[in-house]
Amino acid sequence: MADPSSSSIPGPSEASASLFVQSAPVPSHFERIQGPNFEEPQDINSLLASFANVGFQASGVAKAVEIIEKMRRWRGEEPKDDDRDDGSTEPTPQRCSIFLGFTSNLISSGLREVLLFLVKHKYVSCLVTTAGAIEEDLIKCLGHTYLADFHLDGGELRKRGMNRIGNLVVPNDNYCKFEDWVMPILEKMREEQGESVENVWTPSRVIERLGREISDESSVLYWAAKNEIPVFCPALTDGSLGDMLYFHSYKSPNLTIDLVKDIRRLNDLSLKAPKAGMIVLGGGVCKHQIANAMLFRNGADYAVYVNTGQEFDGSDSGARPDEAISWGKIKSKERGGESVKVYADATIVFPLLVAATWGRAHWDEQAKRRRDEEPNGQQKA
Repeated sequence: MADPSSSSIPGPSEASASLFVQSAPVPSHFERIQGPNFEEPQDINSLLASFANVGFQASGVAKAVEIIEKMRRWRGEEPKDDDRDDGSTEPTPQRCSIFLGFTSNLISSGLREVLLFLVKHKYVSCLVTTAGAIEEDLIKCLGHTYLADFHLDGGELRKRGMNRIGNLVVPNDNYCKFEDWVMPILEKMREEQGESVENVWTPSRVIERLGREISDESSVLYWAAKNEIPVFCPALTDGSLGDMLYFHSYKSPNLTIDLVKDIRRLNDLSLKAPKAGMIVLGGGVCKHQIANAMLFRNGADYAVYVNTGQEFDGSDSGARPDEAISWGKIKSKERGGESVKVYADATIVFPLLVAATWGRAHWDEQAKRRRDEEPNGQQKA
């Protein structure tokens, strides 16, 4: 019988050595984890700055603020040109071209007003989205969307003529109003097209026309048209607007919408950008369309993704920026590229990102103007 004292079971000292392997030196670039200090007042900017060392997705939010601020602040210079129309030979400042992509549900939500702020003040260069965003922006000018509940019974909603988008509901009447509004415009567009192949429409031209026709300052598309910011929608027919085009095709056939011209327009914007940044809220078509345009300039300089998608199924929607780097759609760190993905609901995160970047700059400018106009509390003459 074996002697128990000769057992191979480790004693306390051996167990301790197994548990507490001696640490290697901590790399110098590792930051100490530390959260916000609520013993002192915290405004939105100081709070988001403190996110950097919180860890998990909070650190991603802070990184996104940093990258967007670099997009916003970047300035380059055009070469001097002796033949400029204004007679000046001084170089003019260039800005980073910012390509903003988002899914349609975000226009259905209150994020519409955040997107409107960016377009109204010309803080972005172009939008890329899906058909639902186009129609929902216009429909909201004709009727309201309402906050409800995720758990409402679909069958009961159908009987009541209500459509659910998450915990939002849109009455069927809104779509009837949209049909009554859009069909005469499609008819005018068909007449203007005539029989010439030169007059065919593109999705971005259709969207611009609808933005001008709605003439409503609560509309993102209105401000995009007014400020000449192109709105691209590669899947323009995938929604209610597609239904309207379907019905119209029986009444006035051959209204032509050319996708290729828009691909050329979007890719050319990417090619001509001195610096290019992409901000994508959600996934799907809008995410890949922007990333693919970046391929033609050998990669975006800056990229911020905000979505809840996972990469385990191989979908582009869930892919991290590193996957796009492998395709040449985002520049690697070695080539000066900066990118981050925040795994979060965009309705929570994006207002914070805007508040800490464009919002802060906008409010500071407004305050400066008020100070300039009212020195010592009196209006300038």
